Amino acid sequence: MISPETRALIRRYFYAEHWKIGAIASELGVHPDTVRNAVESERFHSTLMRPSLTDPYLGFVRQTLDEHPRLRATRIHAMLRDRGYTGSIVQLRRAVARLRPRKQEPFLQLHTLAGEQAQVDWAHFGHVMVGRAKRALSCFVMTLSYSRALYLEFFFDQTMENFLRGHVHGFAAWGGQPRVILYDNLKSVVLERRGDQIHFNPRLIELSGHYHFAPRPCQVRAGNQKGRVERAIRYVRDSFWAGRVFTTLAECNRQAWLWRDEVAHLRRWPGGDHRTVAAAFAEEQPRLLPPAQHPFPTECIVPIQSGKTIYVRFDLNDYSIPPQAVGRPLTLAASDTTVRILDGAAELARHVRSYDRHQLVLDPAHQDAVLALKRKSFHTTPGGRLEQAVPESRQLLDRAFAQGESAGAQTAQLMKLLERHGAAALRRAIQEALARNPPPRILGGLFAPAPTAHRDRGLGPEPSSSPSHASCSSAGSGDLRSTRPARRWRGGTRR
Repeated sequence: MISPETRALIRRYFYAEHWKIGAIASELGVHPDTVRNAVESERFHSTLMRPSLTDPYLGFVRQTLDEHPRLRATRIHAMLRDRGYTGSIVQLRRAVARLRPRKQEPFLQLHTLAGEQAQVDWAHFGHVMVGRAKRALSCFVMTLSYSRALYLEFFFDQTMENFLRGHVHGFAAWGGQPRVILYDNLKSVVLERRGDQIHFNPRLIELSGHYHFAPRPCQVRAGNQKGRVERAIRYVRDSFWAGRVFTTLAECNRQAWLWRDEVAHLRRWPGGDHRTVAAAFAEEQPRLLPPAQHPFPTECIVPIQSGKTIYVRFDLNDYSIPPQAVGRPLTLAASDTTVRILDGAAELARHVRSYDRHQLVLDPAHQDAVLALKRKSFHTTPGGRLEQAVPESRQLLDRAFAQGESAGAQTAQLMKLLERHGAAALRRAIQEALARNPPPRILGGLFAPAPTAHRDRGLGPEPSSSPSHASCSSAGSGDLRSTRPARRWRGGTRR
């Protein structure tokens, strides 16, 4: 917009001094279109309508379109060919587009009372990657019809739980709720509709009964009835979302709420330029219904039962449970930030909710409990009892197994020695055996008897006892001796 003085100066340069439009624009620092509007140069360039082959038939086309407004140009072309038209379909299409009657439904500007009505809708904002998961990003938008105060929150889906969660968070932010809320005919609101008869979603009825508002769906294909929230969504796309960068959903919502307080609520109120949306909301807020004493529960409740592992699956991820709850029917309660595992009213586990996929969300206490059970069950086996009573037996058995001995047979023999002579005597004997260098090849060699006198005929010392018959001395001295009678040798032949 230019001042009257500048407009008069432009017209004097153009008509009296005969300056060109570009020269005037450069001299005064304005756009050439501003100069053209000031001098009204369009009237010097009036276009002359050239005659067309469709001119003789325009009356017939106009009359036909008045009677049949939706008749296609191809059908009109066929009708004109029977009447002598020789032009192309392209020329006729231009004429039909110009002459076709346009019926536009008129509307009245609606005014609502303060605290009376709000409008709600979802807006889709594409997809984002959360780790390996591709999530749809949606924005819940709710606006008060009187003050145009906004509440918006981004979610990773448009489930019923997030739909209810958006209401609860919005009512808490406003400090109250309106008496009527307008919706589109989405499944979270309307399950089935026949004319004016509506089957509402039961969860929405529970929400409205908790907060005392009336849900009201718009007519089918009548988005204009909730035009305030439609314009609010367009405003969010143009003013907030364009060029926005964020790394997490929490960061996105933090930026959205900051934009709402510093930009959206400080714009001029559509009902009058004398105040802002924030000032209008300050007037409307006391007229809202009082807030509920406690928030409406919005958790997703799912019955679950684990298989053989300590994990249960929810929303593409696995969450751990205590080992004693494996195989039992449980209940999972998921909010937007936490996942709880319940056994009746008792809470068994609580985890931070993950929006990635194929993640193992593990509580270390659950893993430790499983390992403790495994250790307890190990101590019920012969090897486990032996290792618990005599920890040194593990190293002894490892050496024997490395030398080709049977670990099961060696364990059985050591268990017999443990039962016969006790843990203290067996521990001292094993410690002495492990101290020998080089280590014995077999268990019997670990407890070699004291040297004995040679037998007659000079045949040398008698062999050591077999490992399967090693035992502790009955005197309780802690020394292990052979209990099998010595073999007799004669003339180099055993008998």
